[in-house]
Amino acid sequence: MDISGSVWFITCAVILGLFVFDFFAHVRVPHEPTFKESAIWSSVYIGLAIAFGFVVWWLWGGTFAGEYFAGYVTEKALSVDNLFVFTIIMATFAVPRQFQQKLLLIGIVLALVMRAGFIAIGAAAISTFSWVFYLFGLFLVLTAIKLAKEAGHEKEVEEKRDSRIIALVRRLVPTTEDYDGDKFLTKVDGSRAVTPMLLALIAIGFTDVLFALDSIPAIYGLTEQPYIVFTANAFALMGLRQLYFLIGGLLDRLVYLSYGLALILAFIGVKLVLHALHENTLPFINGGEHVMVPEISTGMSISVIGVVLLVTTLASLIKTRGRTSTPDSVSD
Repeated sequence: MDISGSVWFITCAVILGLFVFDFFAHVRVPHEPTFKESAIWSSVYIGLAIAFGFVVWWLWGGTFAGEYFAGYVTEKALSVDNLFVFTIIMATFAVPRQFQQKLLLIGIVLALVMRAGFIAIGAAAISTFSWVFYLFGLFLVLTAIKLAKEAGHEKEVEEKRDSRIIALVRRLVPTTEDYDGDKFLTKVDGSRAVTPMLLALIAIGFTDVLFALDSIPAIYGLTEQPYIVFTANAFALMGLRQLYFLIGGLLDRLVYLSYGLALILAFIGVKLVLHALHENTLPFINGGEHVMVPEISTGMSISVIGVVLLVTTLASLIKTRGRTSTPDSVSD
């Protein structure tokens, strides 16, 4: 897949333009989006992601399009797990609903910037050392085990993580417990102080780094093309803000989602190890020769990911049937 510098520039410009449009059209004036607004714009961004997949198909063929769609679905599923954490952060800092859009949009942009860095590092490592796939695969399997163990205890785990980083910030800079609109900095007795808005943004940014450590190796298990990795991540993150308000009331019902994501990460981890064995150059494995093992196709990957997400979602909704949404989940 040969991607010229001009294609990269145009792609980044379009993605940046969409985020700028999102800010001026929906976020600049603080408000809590209605269910209808969230549904419409979630559909728009999902539609754009699907349309881009067909552009990839048209320009570079069905194989790369399949890799893009597999990556997009995986990243979108992992981003839903982000929403659980965002909900915890918003509750921890008691962020008013009308200010949450600004936090989410800035947090998402920061997440994409950080992921771009991880993508570049991953691409450089893969092109230089084929054995990196062993590391990625092992890391994903260990992450899957950790995620499965933490399932059902996400709130406690996240609160511990946030408390450590926020405690450090509070020791380094003056902070205030009071909000000053949607400002990140305010003045207290004539001195600058950090508001809870900035503390919440720091917590979101720190969380984004942790999620990037999981998501980037996962998508490199589905494609080795940095362009596909980047665009799949970008389109998965776009519309995440609207999705937060759209399904906020359903998040507490997806009780088996973490188990499903753990299974997907483990599956991709195994896929990476098999690929590493197939491309093996390590002298202490099969004398440095390639190991003839079966490789998992993109079509099979999409099928497994889709079935796992469908089953865990349906099982979650059946398990929590009759459970009501939280009062502040959505606005009609």
